Amino acid sequence: MTTTGIGASIEVAAYGAVSELMSSTSRQWAAAVDHRFVRELFAGSIDDAVMRDYLVQDYQFFESFLSMLGACVAHADELEAKLRFARQLGMLVADEDTYFVDSFAELGIDPADYLHPELTAPTVGFRDLMDDSVASASYPQLLVVLVVAEWLYLDWAESGEEMPQRQVHRGWIDLHRGEAFRGWVQFLVDELERVFQAADDQSSKAESLTRVWQRAVDLECAFFDNVYDN
Repeated sequence: MTTTGIGASIEVAAYGAVSELMSSTSRQWAAAVDHRFVRELFAGSIDDAVMRDYLVQDYQFFESFLSMLGACVAHADELEAKLRFARQLGMLVADEDTYFVDSFAELGIDPADYLHPELTAPTVGFRDLMDDSVASASYPQLLVVLVVAEWLYLDWAESGEEMPQRQVHRGWIDLHRGEAFRGWVQFLVDELERVFQAADDQSSKAESLTRVWQRAVDLECAFFDNVYDN
């Protein structure tokens, strides 16, 4: 089936584990997709100071995110999945890092300010969650965090039709939408559905993964909120 109540056309099993996880955070998820940051980004009206703070903080996830993908290469239980994660690593280095560096230059951010900034509480929380998932060596836990991080971004990035003119706005949206990114998210969702079954046979593991999912969604919402609190 196709999920309802969200913008992206990601296929999930009607009564599967991912559907239940999504239902447990439907309110927070919807709030993130319709967040002020998202609306202003599409409108091209977002203040440069807000965009600067957002991108500088988001860039602090880059190293941890690469580590998560590397951990998935190491701990995925099937060769094809390992290869898929390895290909995604190459895309991040080629495309996403280039966007960040170009955007920092456009917004007049010195390297010292984006390489070693003061971290906000949501940034610390989400980076810790990512690093803990790497340390866990648990493929299901890594997938839970990745699915939240990537699916939620796909969802908000496909929530609008009119695109802003400035590259710093348009580029961030383009990185998180389109056929290739949608295919990546579908792969992650399918993998999580597949491996969650083994965890579901052990209720304590399933409960732990559900808590990780809910924590990740809460931190994503807090991350959006925080750029307007400074």
